Amino acid sequence: MKVLKGFGLVILSFLLFLSLSVFGIAFMINSTLLNPDFVAAEVDKIDVSALVIELTEEQIGEQLPEEALFLKEAFYEVISDHEPWLKEQVNAAIYSGYDFFLGKSESLDIVISLEPLKTSLRDSLWQTFNEYLPSELSGLTEDQLEPYFDQYYQEIAGQIPSELAVDESLIPPEAMEQIIQVRRGIGYFQTGYSALIGFMVLLIAGIILINHNVRDTTRGLGIIFLIYGVLEFIGVHLARNFAPTSLPLHDIPLPLQTWLMGLYSDLLAPLQMFSLGVLIGGVVLLVASFVYKPREAED
Repeated sequence: MKVLKGFGLVILSFLLFLSLSVFGIAFMINSTLLNPDFVAAEVDKIDVSALVIELTEEQIGEQLPEEALFLKEAFYEVISDHEPWLKEQVNAAIYSGYDFFLGKSESLDIVISLEPLKTSLRDSLWQTFNEYLPSELSGLTEDQLEPYFDQYYQEIAGQIPSELAVDESLIPPEAMEQIIQVRRGIGYFQTGYSALIGFMVLLIAGIILINHNVRDTTRGLGIIFLIYGVLEFIGVHLARNFAPTSLPLHDIPLPLQTWLMGLYSDLLAPLQMFSLGVLIGGVVLLVASFVYKPREAED
């Protein structure tokens, strides 16, 4: 009987350890990639102005003629002034998209209006157009300058849509089928996530029933939690502090490098906190197993 009891405890303890390992990864994914609050917070950390300036300089920095440099400066000014607004629009799109992928909405419908951006761009261009005006036109009035300005602005405005829209009618059927598959996969993940929690509860209940002893139960669970917590915490700590230096980010713009490094660390943070919590729980259970005195001993 003792052999069967010991064998059962070994099997349940091993399954609990594996379940904790799998659940830690699932908890990290659920807290980050499947959490619109996390994604929106990460988007807010992007230095859009610095990124746009660096990308623009790399692509067309040396190609624009001197008389057209004011266009670039005006564009930078508009992006800088509207960075908070742009992030608000992107965050709204993130939450709309996640409503669909998480099953809260039956249709995929994301719309970002660019009209405020186009209006601001025109005002900024008009101001800079007057400041950087070629000398041969400097004697003209604003009414006389307007046609020259319109030539520049219409070419730019024509390249900017009134809105960015994503809905099922605009997505090719093959791509939409892939999106639906992703949505289903997320649904399966969420079901498995809840089932895994229930499975771990059953494993713990099984260990309690087999031991039928407070001291042995708390000590056994404490050891499992402590071993997992220590190993996972150390592993995540090493990954967060040393692995980023080996990531292939050298060809990426510096503002994006900085953001990706922070994103990498933030992705692992929930797993580190989870492992720390399990570690602390293991220590508490171990201490309780030594402090606890059976009722018979007290009598």
